[in-house]
Amino acid sequence: MEETSYVNETLGQYSDWFYATAVTVYAIAMILFLASLASARFAKIEKAQARELVGAGASVSADDRVPGRVAGPAPRRGAGERLGSMAYPVVWVGLAAHLTSIVLRGVATDRAPWGNMYEFISLTCIACVAAGVVVLRRREHRPLLSFVLIPVILLMFIAGKFLYTVPAPVVPALKSYWLAIHVSIISISSGVLLVSGVASILFLVKQRWNVKADETASGFSGGLGRLLGHLPSLESLDRLAYKCVVIGFPLFGLGVICGAIWAESAWGRFWGWDPKETVSFIAWVIYAAYLHARATAGWRNAAAWINVAGFVALLFNLFAINLVVSGLHSYAGL
Repeated sequence: MEETSYVNETLGQYSDWFYATAVTVYAIAMILFLASLASARFAKIEKAQARELVGAGASVSADDRVPGRVAGPAPRRGAGERLGSMAYPVVWVGLAAHLTSIVLRGVATDRAPWGNMYEFISLTCIACVAAGVVVLRRREHRPLLSFVLIPVILLMFIAGKFLYTVPAPVVPALKSYWLAIHVSIISISSGVLLVSGVASILFLVKQRWNVKADETASGFSGGLGRLLGHLPSLESLDRLAYKCVVIGFPLFGLGVICGAIWAESAWGRFWGWDPKETVSFIAWVIYAAYLHARATAGWRNAAAWINVAGFVALLFNLFAINLVVSGLHSYAGL
């Protein structure tokens, strides 16, 4: 008896609308976080200028003599903090819309909603945002979410614009419970590792501009340097990257193992050096090298570069490999 699959087109349409809503809300949150970062930067600059003026003997009017406060910067600093406080719950609204989109897609197709590139990118992006919200939940770390949301918004836009696939049943080769296990583990681990890559990139950029998190903005040599000066310290960025890899690396390894077990039942072998398998193995080795370098004294900078290499390999493996190279994993389609 032939199995029939029913697709609820109405729920599929609702899923698409919630997907577009999530992208829009993420963009709003990103703008709010960047505005918060900029406001905090200007508050820091004005605070430094006020201290220099006071140190030079400049007079301060009686109206500005508020105990415990420096004239000028407090309102701006408050504005930046308010923007940051507004942006964080906005991200949660985006997450709710994104999750609703994925759930509706699954209900509409009566299957795990990650059977093609469009759905897979959506799942990976929500895992990335969720990991960022959890890892960067401390108030001083929240502005980093803007840099996490940039690649998420870009990937979701590309998926929705160029890789979109109408809700439909998956091909017979993917009708297995391993689809729900293997792909979900890979997506979640990849999302966590993407957050780690963003932290390492910011670590290297901030180090390149030789900006310390606690420095004042006096001197003001370079707008990018002043902006990066408000980011968490190099030590904090390094710890954030390390914590994410510690969580994501074993999950990614588990996902590769589950994929090998599925390959044995589907293709009759555990490993065949398919392009997807090969790049996954390379990414796993890179992250193993990162953990080794991170545990070696004096290798912090090298570890950050290795983590960025893993970030690039992961992006290539997750998205580009299906579009550039033909292999056994290409049947998932676009």
